[in-house]
Amino acid sequence: MSNDDDFAAAYRAHYWAVSRYVARRLDGRPSEVEEVVAEVFTVAWRRRTDLPPTPLPWLYGVARNCLANAVRGHGRRRRLVDRLGNDDTAHGRHIEAGPDAETPGAWVHDALARLSPADQEVLRLTAWEELGIEEVAVVLGCGRRAASMRLHRARRRLRTEIDRLCPTTSESPAIPAKEYGHG
Repeated sequence: MSNDDDFAAAYRAHYWAVSRYVARRLDGRPSEVEEVVAEVFTVAWRRRTDLPPTPLPWLYGVARNCLANAVRGHGRRRRLVDRLGNDDTAHGRHIEAGPDAETPGAWVHDALARLSPADQEVLRLTAWEELGIEEVAVVLGCGRRAASMRLHRARRRLRTEIDRLCPTTSESPAIPAKEYGHG
């Protein structure tokens, strides 16, 4: 197969997985998802000679970089809008969530949000993307042992944050390993 055929096969096989990966990380900004996914596959097209035999972890690594660029760009736009005084709150468009707006399991997301971006990413790769430690290592650009250690530490930190937010959960049964990507 040619490099063009390899790219086309990777695109067909992994477009939706990459889209979901990006969408979960741009929660609340769906308008940017297609833009970031397009950038991922633009980079993949330019680097199609570098596509590995199992391209999904590699594509996730490209997506991480594209997301970082998008987040930086979003921050720059936000600061500019704030300086101009043209943000939503200035125009009365800020909407407060009601007391019933909390989603089930929101405390897990709160605990996750308290972790460093690196800890969040390694946990998301195993839980959301269901990657094994070898694939996580490819996405993070590190060795298998380093990825395994990062995952272990991130899980421990998450457990600490969960215990802080919901002290009663420490008395309840342990969270199944599948939720953390063991399964």
